[in-house]
Amino acid sequence: MSATGGGIGTYGALAKEVLGREARLGDVRLVAVDGRAGSGKTTFAGRLARALRHAGVDVAELHTDDFLDGWAELEAWRPRLERWVFAPFKAGEDARYRRYDWVRERLRDEWEPLRRPDVLVVEGVGSAGVQDLTFAVCVHAPRALRLERGLIRDGEALRPQWERWMAEEDRFFGEGAAPRTVDVHVDGAPGEEHDPQNEYFILAGG
Repeated sequence: MSATGGGIGTYGALAKEVLGREARLGDVRLVAVDGRAGSGKTTFAGRLARALRHAGVDVAELHTDDFLDGWAELEAWRPRLERWVFAPFKAGEDARYRRYDWVRERLRDEWEPLRRPDVLVVEGVGSAGVQDLTFAVCVHAPRALRLERGLIRDGEALRPQWERWMAEEDRFFGEGAAPRTVDVHVDGAPGEEHDPQNEYFILAGG
């Protein structure tokens, strides 16, 4: 079944579809895994990256959370990621970047090198809105489940931050700022049995 045809998709088939498309970020295929916090983006991105590696290509994974200013602004990652990573890759060069330290609440001092890969998978809220994409995925899950997942990960003390962030997401996705065109919409909370390491559910119409 096609990765965009509905029903169950496989990460292996999706990897083949990505590799069959044109590289637009220089010679790098840029894949975005978008969706709201707690939807399952990180898990999906990791499994897709693994399938791409099994296909024999060099893959790098980045998370927009590493480029934020804490909880302050939904898209604070964008200028940093574009300047530090996308621009060098488009110019055919390797990149380097600084991660945000969520404990110290500031950017780390050290720069991390990032060799130019065959495929760059970027996971994060709003990531499908960047330029030069080869493929875009959006992962969806119910609001209550997303909040539950977030609090399990981060702790009940961060409930106010999570609720404020989710309200920002509602405005972002509801005001037309988020991209309306993605290649596949994924169910991040499927109720049917499947092999989660190799399969995912495509939402109807996605």
